[in-house]
Amino acid sequence: MVGMTAILRGRDWSRADRDALPDDGRRYEVVDGALVVTPSPSTAHQIVVFGLYRQLYQACPGHLRVLGAPLDVVLDDRTVVQPDLLVARRDRLDHRGVQGRPELAVEILSPSTQAVDRNLKLDRYERAETPAYWLIDPETLTLTAYELTGGNLRQTAQVTPCETWTATVPYQVTLTPAAWLD
Repeated sequence: MVGMTAILRGRDWSRADRDALPDDGRRYEVVDGALVVTPSPSTAHQIVVFGLYRQLYQACPGHLRVLGAPLDVVLDDRTVVQPDLLVARRDRLDHRGVQGRPELAVEILSPSTQAVDRNLKLDRYERAETPAYWLIDPETLTLTAYELTGGNLRQTAQVTPCETWTATVPYQVTLTPAAWLD
């Protein structure tokens, strides 16, 4: 990401408050009533997003959709996030985004977002019972996968760039991080 992520506290932000903000190229998310403002992504970030999107899309079953930011995922009125990539059931989609949890949320890490992605968002996706959450470091091309087990998102894989890994949640897909650069 270019720039820094800001978390604005001091008032209780809602989805309606966030929706009233200008469309200025920043990503605005509301997490537990705090406004999270993220600048435009870097080139490396976008290359990884679209490389992973291609692999997820090719394996995606018909009852699911692979989608990318900016798209709202409404976990509740005080938590509206926009993961970099997500997989959602078609019956949870409407004209405003995803209503309820995604089946998979993917965040591409950057120095300005990694604390939010590794802690705050992990916790919120866990509370929403999101089946899978992936964190990807675009500099090292490392994927860290979490799956919901017993109500907790637990790390199930750490995939290095040249390693091939087959995910089973939310569906079976074989990934090799180095291929995202092709």
